[in-house]
Amino acid sequence: MGDVVVQKSETLWDQIHRMEERITRRAHEIFEANGSIFGRELDDWFQAEKELVWKPAVELKEKDTHFELQAALAGMDPKEIRIEVTPEELLIRSDTKFEKREEKEELCYTEFQSGFLFRSIRFPKRVDPNRVRAEYRNGLLSVTAPIAAEARARGAA
Repeated sequence: MGDVVVQKSETLWDQIHRMEERITRRAHEIFEANGSIFGRELDDWFQAEKELVWKPAVELKEKDTHFELQAALAGMDPKEIRIEVTPEELLIRSDTKFEKREEKEELCYTEFQSGFLFRSIRFPKRVDPNRVRAEYRNGLLSVTAPIAAEARARGAA
């Protein structure tokens, strides 16, 4: 169990753009490795995205005064989870590392892999980034994001 640090950001677009550039570079590598055959660009993109990015399952609920977000992040170290928030969006990031141990048994099958956890969630209403809190317990990241006062006032009108 542990608290997760939430950082206020002005914009998340630069980080999202950098991730898209990484995926584009990898998709091009896949395209070239497959003989530069046109017509499979979308397949190459999806394969690159799957190799580079882990998008955990999330659930977002709106309560009276706040949003509650839960993300399934089993096996993560809370110190490695980075959360950035703007009034409109939340970004969850982390490097995931699967260390293969040398064992006498033969590995038959594994879906564990190293990569980059990268999940962006857009809030339906503006939130107060200064009051967002996060906690990680038993593989579940829980984020509470208070709805901004002006968004609550507009909703009540």
